[in-house]
Amino acid sequence: MARYYIIYKPFGVLCQFSGEGQTLASLFDFPKEVYPVGRLDKDSEGLLIITDDKSLNHHLLNPRFGHQRTYYAQVEGTPEPEALKGLMQGVMINVEGKDYKTKPAIAKTLDPVPSLPDRDPPIRYRASIPDTWISLTLIEGKNRQVRKMTAAIGHPTLRLVRWSMEKLTIANFKVGEVQELDEQTIYHKLGLTGFKKTEANRK
Repeated sequence: MARYYIIYKPFGVLCQFSGEGQTLASLFDFPKEVYPVGRLDKDSEGLLIITDDKSLNHHLLNPRFGHQRTYYAQVEGTPEPEALKGLMQGVMINVEGKDYKTKPAIAKTLDPVPSLPDRDPPIRYRASIPDTWISLTLIEGKNRQVRKMTAAIGHPTLRLVRWSMEKLTIANFKVGEVQELDEQTIYHKLGLTGFKKTEANRK
């Protein structure tokens, strides 16, 4: 039977179970068979799925199956409506040395600011430069995409938290918290209730 965990990955933790530095193994005694679905950079935080379900891994990482991932980004300055419109329509970023226009996204300013646990260490405070929290919902996941997108509109990301995948969120999670979910719950929250039946029919 497959195992499913969701965690609030802390800042500074690597998305792997071994190697130098702080890894996922420091958060919980995970079974040996599981692995993270996708990645969050060391300097990013938030929702991470860990499982041994290969079908789920394939579905979430295959670009053909676009699923919504929402990120909360604390950015330098205050983006104007035109800048947010640019994020929604797509901006040019560099992907593996080539120019790439991002797919349409959902972008908005978060007011009030999201209720998130403090980051350790906190971002560097600069009184002369304001900052703003924005929500950015994507259906793709290029390397460091959110950071590249906000930089493209002139508002570098200071702090980045992956808040949700579809209806699966880290609401009320503490930093480093791990929860195990059953298959039905995680497939339902990811909007994949019919996916498992389709996969079974193919076998």
